[in-house]
Amino acid sequence: MSAAEGPLVVGVDTSTQSTKALVVDAATGEVVASGQAPHTVSSGAGRESDPRQWWDALCEALHQCGDAAREAAAVSVGGQQHGLVTLDAQGDPVRPALLWNDVRSAPQARRLVEELGGPKAWAERTGSVPGPSFTVTKWAWLAEHEPDSVRATAAVRLPHDYLTERLTGLGTTDRGDASGTGWWASGTESYDEEVLRHVGLDPALLPRVVRPGEVAGTVRGSGDLPFSKGTLVAPGTGDNAAAALGLGLRPGTPVLSLGTSGTVYAVSTRRPADPTGTVAGFADARGDWLPLACTLNCTLAVDRVAALLGIDREAVEPGTSVTLLPYLDGERTPDLPHASGLLHGLRHDTTRGQLLQAAYDGAVHSLLGALDLVLDEDADRSAPLLLIGGGARGTAWQETVRRLSGRPVQVPEARELVALGAAAQAAGVLTGEDPAAVARRWDTARGPVLNAVERDEAALARIAGVLSDAAPLLEREADQR
Repeated sequence: MSAAEGPLVVGVDTSTQSTKALVVDAATGEVVASGQAPHTVSSGAGRESDPRQWWDALCEALHQCGDAAREAAAVSVGGQQHGLVTLDAQGDPVRPALLWNDVRSAPQARRLVEELGGPKAWAERTGSVPGPSFTVTKWAWLAEHEPDSVRATAAVRLPHDYLTERLTGLGTTDRGDASGTGWWASGTESYDEEVLRHVGLDPALLPRVVRPGEVAGTVRGSGDLPFSKGTLVAPGTGDNAAAALGLGLRPGTPVLSLGTSGTVYAVSTRRPADPTGTVAGFADARGDWLPLACTLNCTLAVDRVAALLGIDREAVEPGTSVTLLPYLDGERTPDLPHASGLLHGLRHDTTRGQLLQAAYDGAVHSLLGALDLVLDEDADRSAPLLLIGGGARGTAWQETVRRLSGRPVQVPEARELVALGAAAQAAGVLTGEDPAAVARRWDTARGPVLNAVERDEAALARIAGVLSDAAPLLEREADQR
């Protein structure tokens, strides 16, 4: 390990598939150690994980960091959003966590929207129109299908809350992650008592919302951890808010994130409230807002298509007139929670590479369709798109985004931006700095800019036409399942 110029901090990213930990020099942003360990997600109708696996993975990732983790002065956890973690009176999970991509609560989501005033009222109240990814709909599903689990629940947490509480012994969350629950009112920045009463959730079961820059607690003694007792713990936040911190985002800069899910977002000083439900009006981790649109099917879906075709994920071929809507796990944008993948336009001369390119096109089309809704009216539409996430370094992803967006694309060199954002937040509680300013000091967004190319209007129109024509079929499938 090289000599650090400043104190060391730890940033954690507990994602759908694994937990990563970075030890970072708070002065320079240099990553001096890292670790990663996997956890499992159930298959079938639901998407569930045992939260205890997240803790075990965190401990393993930290131990991989070696002595550097022991020297850390502060730690922060960024985590997958929306997941419903139910704990009993002893702090143990009542059942596996319901994850963000578990869409079984689609009927409850529709019912809640109708029962509490409709989409516009929800958008004005919470900033978002809840879909099946939102935590409030998962709680409603649990109450309907597993009332014994609800009765056994003594605390309700989000994934990042769970790990933060294991570190500190205190039940806390932050405004960024709380804004994705559906029971946090964005106008008052507090829990919404009417929503909680409606779904039968006692607010005493919820964590305290820690303010940006506030210390959430200190690490309690644990033989599982390499931290010194008393190490500061920052508030933590949801993964997208953490990545925004990791990039040091200023208002108006657009981000397209290519991971298991795909997201587009930008920091805004204006509280969003989109009654169509396309844009989620999330809070960021600093005090501003993070309007965001999310698709369920991104890199994992495209990789699955490549595997079915028996070709490498980069083996795309141009010239396709095929349309592939890769809704392998249902979809959130557009709102088709029980849809499946759809292929249209197959011909004798269609190649495997063209089919794969169609999968990329279908995934990117959904994200770009929401981009203009995410950006404020005065945002610069010609500014480079920041391309991040696991797919960002893939040539096929880069070229598809350039071709369908018509915008320049910048690919930051920094990896693990969620963990870096958490590390910047940890550095902020040590120094009193704005964590986004910390990340800008670290120059995390530095990376090559790929010039704009002419936008492929024909492909965009073709995909939009197929989606429009197929809507009754996709909606009928949802009704029949």
